[in-house]
Amino acid sequence: MKKLMRFLSITFLLVSLTALLFACGGDSGTDKESSGNSSETSEPADSDGEIQKLVVGTDATYAPMEYMDDSGEIVGIDIDIVNAIAEEVGIEVEFKNIGWDPLFPAVKNGEVDFAVSSITITEEREEEFDFTDPYYTANQLILVPEDSDISSFADLKDKKVSVQINTTGHIVVKELQGETSTNIVAAETMPLAISEMINGNADASVGDNSTVNEYIKNNPNVEVTTIEDSSFEKEYYGLMVKKGNTEVVELLNEGIQKLKENGKLEEITGFKVE
Repeated sequence: MKKLMRFLSITFLLVSLTALLFACGGDSGTDKESSGNSSETSEPADSDGEIQKLVVGTDATYAPMEYMDDSGEIVGIDIDIVNAIAEEVGIEVEFKNIGWDPLFPAVKNGEVDFAVSSITITEEREEEFDFTDPYYTANQLILVPEDSDISSFADLKDKKVSVQINTTGHIVVKELQGETSTNIVAAETMPLAISEMINGNADASVGDNSTVNEYIKNNPNVEVTTIEDSSFEKEYYGLMVKKGNTEVVELLNEGIQKLKENGKLEEITGFKVE
């Protein structure tokens, strides 16, 4: 009986010690695991909490401003400007080719931090978004076949006109013909809008000078001509940011100002932007 009691006592002692050691080891392991998870999920940031990276949305169908090169990279004047801004203010940028119409909700919903896509600063757009200082000056051009009798913007009143949907060109043509005019051929991209005219589905096409001139340069055998009209006001492109995001606007404006002062903006665009 004594031997049995002594055996049970020793067994109980060993079990108790094992349980105690296991508990201590378990607690230590849990602490390390929690610490490891916390480290893995936290985003890297500098000690001042400053912006280090911004995601940029664009519609890469608008050569020479933004387009896809043969290797599938997003390139263009707008892209060069944003990269130069990023270098000046010391941040990283990541570009996403979203498309024109989806670009606006992407900025509004925070899917991207800002958009660059030859976006003209207008009063209507400023009601829903914030914009940086202008970084590019543009104006509308009319593109017509060489044998066309069209010579001014007013001549487009009763003509079929192709435009890229929801662009400034689309806006000015709607102002001329009316919001619901069936004479407006609205395409998803400016190249498609020009193709509509080339294929005879429109009498003229209206778009930004940079894109229209780029088309003519790349298609020297197509018999077209451009028309400038004094009724077209100068337009100013800006980087479009979610309403109220002053931190991003101020950072981008800092970069734009530096590019203006050191001459790099003029070097990229080919002209001076005040």
